Amino acid sequence: MATEKESERSIADNRKALFDYAVLETFEAGIALLGTEVKAIREGRVNLRDSYARLDKGEVWLLNLHISPYSHTGYAHHEERRQRKLLLHRHEIRKLTGRVAEKGLTLVPLRMYYKNGRVKVAVALAKGKQVHDKRETIRRREVDRETRAAVKERQR
Repeated sequence: MATEKESERSIADNRKALFDYAVLETFEAGIALLGTEVKAIREGRVNLRDSYARLDKGEVWLLNLHISPYSHTGYAHHEERRQRKLLLHRHEIRKLTGRVAEKGLTLVPLRMYYKNGRVKVAVALAKGKQVHDKRETIRRREVDRETRAAVKERQR
């Protein structure tokens, strides 16, 4: 029997979102997809960059998610950047509605993955970083890299 981590297989990551936003809280959401979209995702034809989520009339929609057309399709095609509904519990949507109303908070998809054969999206409640915060992130990453290199060199 597969463990929890083994049943999750990553499809796509939005690494730019982690650089541009400070993540406050994450939610796991299902996503309503068409058959050709699922097949295209299985081929790895998905891009989360520049995508975002929006609350509209008590529903959460994922916008600007790019899923390329399925390679072996016949007449059935899907629109590449159409709105896709995210499936969350009602109490989670109510919580998000209250938090997104706060100034500067937004919903950003962080990663897309399979969980027990179903496509899931990790959506984060995030606050945009300022330019100086981004510089600090870069500086911290460089210091960590230099520290790892020094430790590795010392072990030799």
